Amino acid sequence: MSILKFLGLAGDDAPAAGEGDETQTVRKIVDQLDNLERDRATFVASFAYVLSRVAHADMKISDEETRAMEKIVMEHGGLPEEQAIIVVQMAKTQNVLFGGTENYLVTREFNRLASREDKMQLIDCLFAVSAADDSISSAENNVIRQIADELLLEHRDFIEVRTRFRDKLAVLQKPDEA
Repeated sequence: MSILKFLGLAGDDAPAAGEGDETQTVRKIVDQLDNLERDRATFVASFAYVLSRVAHADMKISDEETRAMEKIVMEHGGLPEEQAIIVVQMAKTQNVLFGGTENYLVTREFNRLASREDKMQLIDCLFAVSAADDSISSAENNVIRQIADELLLEHRDFIEVRTRFRDKLAVLQKPDEA
């Protein structure tokens, strides 16, 4: 029995986790993207959700990270600002509420739709979101590495992108002197 059914939030006809082509999380975000073709909407929804996954890696999503996600969803999703704001807010909420159970499923959905180039762009965007507050924490770095694995990218692909953000890696920054 899924947690949603247990809480009375899913009807009997709702698919269990992993059933069907999309997760409930992706479906909720896709509904906000009515004017896009279904696969494109699913791509944008899963892209936004994975962005929120790394933003929430340290258990908080800063205003800078939110603005970075909105900008990225506008640019990569081709959405107007109003829609990008809604999609990012929904992705953040879904991640906070269901992240533990949905993270892998949504990333797998993105992997199904994405080309290698799309996956590399996503990794770059994940680092950009993490660096929005001028520091990429070890937790954020580790989540990005896990996502790269789930996207079936090689370690060298991860390192190639991370190298561009090395000055933002908290582990390599000098501590502030008091």
